[in-house]
Amino acid sequence: MAKIKTAFFCQNCGVESSKWVGKCPSCGEWNTYVEEVIQKEVNQKGSWQSGTVSPKKSNKPKRLNEIDYEAQTRLVTRDPELDRVLGGGIVPGSLVLIGGEPGIGKSTLMLQIALMLASTKVLYVSGEESDNQIKMRSERMAYQSDNCFVLSETNTQQIFQQVELLKPELLIIDSIQTLHSQYVESAAGSVSQVRECTAELMKFAKQTGVPVFLIGHITKDGAIAGPKILEHMVDTVLQFEGDRHLSYRILRTSKNRFGSTNELGIYEMHASGLKAVTNPSEILMTQREEQLNGVAIGAMLEGNRPLLIEIQSLVSPATYGTPQRSSTGHDAKRLNMLLAVLEKRGGMRLGQQDVFLNVAGGLRVDDPGLDLSVCASLISSYEDSPIDPRICFAGEIGLGGEIRAVNRIESRIAEAAKMGFKKIMLSRYGLKSLDTDKFNLEIVPVTRLEEMYQQLFV
Repeated sequence: MAKIKTAFFCQNCGVESSKWVGKCPSCGEWNTYVEEVIQKEVNQKGSWQSGTVSPKKSNKPKRLNEIDYEAQTRLVTRDPELDRVLGGGIVPGSLVLIGGEPGIGKSTLMLQIALMLASTKVLYVSGEESDNQIKMRSERMAYQSDNCFVLSETNTQQIFQQVELLKPELLIIDSIQTLHSQYVESAAGSVSQVRECTAELMKFAKQTGVPVFLIGHITKDGAIAGPKILEHMVDTVLQFEGDRHLSYRILRTSKNRFGSTNELGIYEMHASGLKAVTNPSEILMTQREEQLNGVAIGAMLEGNRPLLIEIQSLVSPATYGTPQRSSTGHDAKRLNMLLAVLEKRGGMRLGQQDVFLNVAGGLRVDDPGLDLSVCASLISSYEDSPIDPRICFAGEIGLGGEIRAVNRIESRIAEAAKMGFKKIMLSRYGLKSLDTDKFNLEIVPVTRLEEMYQQLFV
């Protein structure tokens, strides 16, 4: 019998320590260290790490050019948004982690995917809901499947026994924080348990080629709960975002070994489940009849996907002393930089003005190509003069007040033309090799903020 070995782990960030400390030196949280047993038994019968399943490939070193590579066929779902975010479908043997706020729709999305894949044998393992609760939730959905199996279990050894009997083609775990292995002496959800259970599921996925989806909790700061190694171990990390009081949900990826990390999926929550939004530009722009000041439409990119979003600004005199700077959905530091450029290069007196900026639709953006639309929105509110709703913007603002070209300008112009805009204002420097005659809208080239001001407000 091996000697029992213990260590202390921070339950917030997962840092290990040989002794208990009051304040974590890594994340700064107090009283988060818990003692956990890390010495496992030598004989782990029933565990996927016990070696009962022999690897399919040899462990001998091979030359890279001698490895026989066969392109793996991805499992394409009936959900175009999920397929786009994953890079074209589910890769065999991949381990995907999806996190988000409580009640945002993670379990609904995964159960919906399980029901969509009617020709694929799916095992949905839930440690948070009973079989009756899952059945009740599935009744509200518009999909039915005879190949969706449900298992309410939290012990990994019991789960793997059922997996060997059922042999599913897709495994969904809801959630990784509820699983526990009987060979680790700590509570479910602790650092040791999360790391051990994820390691067993990762080995199962790589050896059998069965893709595994893990639903994960998040902390109050919005990060994936558990040790940071959890995100390093998986192949793909998806974040499900949105306001629970609004109907739209956003699925974005922060890590993807098999595709781009800049893709975005948008859903709308209905009583029957999540519905993919195929034309997000329509929902990101407010349908209005009257012209309002402080509103500008910007053409942006999320991965390979062009979007038109509405930027709303409010500039008013500060009546409470120190001027406020508030930004929702946009980087506050970049907003401060643009305000400084407008004051220095554009001559606007914004030092004693409250500035509020909002990205309509609940989207969080970081594309520098929206700088021109943000500045146009701020000037419109400051001058109390509305912008023509048939014009949109695409351009990056430099510190000298110059308007710089942005990438993928053709995609942005094509999206604006598809949505019925008559004009698009962008940098003159991005038009040198662009055939402007093939687009059904007027292109307004500008080089500096002064030119934009003359075009719009004079």
